[in-house]
Amino acid sequence: MNWLMNAGIGYLLGSIPSGVLVGRVATGRDVREYGSGKTGFTNTLRSAGIGAALIVITVDIAKGALPVIIGRFVFDDPWAVAVGAVAAVAGHNWPLFAGFRGGRGVATSFGAFVAMAPPAALGVLVLGMALLAATRYVSLTSMAATAAGFVAILALVIAGQLPAPYLLFAVAAGTAVEFSHLDNARRLLAGTEPKLGHGGVRRNGLQS
Repeated sequence: MNWLMNAGIGYLLGSIPSGVLVGRVATGRDVREYGSGKTGFTNTLRSAGIGAALIVITVDIAKGALPVIIGRFVFDDPWAVAVGAVAAVAGHNWPLFAGFRGGRGVATSFGAFVAMAPPAALGVLVLGMALLAATRYVSLTSMAATAAGFVAILALVIAGQLPAPYLLFAVAAGTAVEFSHLDNARRLLAGTEPKLGHGGVRRNGLQS
């Protein structure tokens, strides 16, 4: 039952609506009423500023890392690690405490990745930062880094450096993150995707 218990822990941790809470404290507004309508770092930056966004990304990373740490050091079960991490991403994207309207799962997935394989996560982070600096498209960076993270976990599992159940996290979380960026991918192809720091206008029923 370890994996089931950690799934519950992961989902509840993931469901902590950091973007909503920090946004309300910082501005008195719901960040979901602005920009992309999501609750993560990028939309918080657009609608509430850099200070609020940094708090949000820190909490969101921790939400992904904690179930992995619990799975490893409390349950000592790689399935509990993988399922808890996936549940945290699901909780972030579809949070119980915020009407199931959350973020895209990037920072939470990264937090789990860091706790699973710190050197590989650092390498993907460097790659992502370089791509972001070159393009200033957070969405493109997120999609590319997620794909790179999947490849890294797959390679480490094949090499025997990570337990095989971690592939469950790589596939499930990676799919959730990439799927949540379909609208961004369409706008990138159309040339209408806002760059970092832009696009924070109030929503009018249309995705911005």
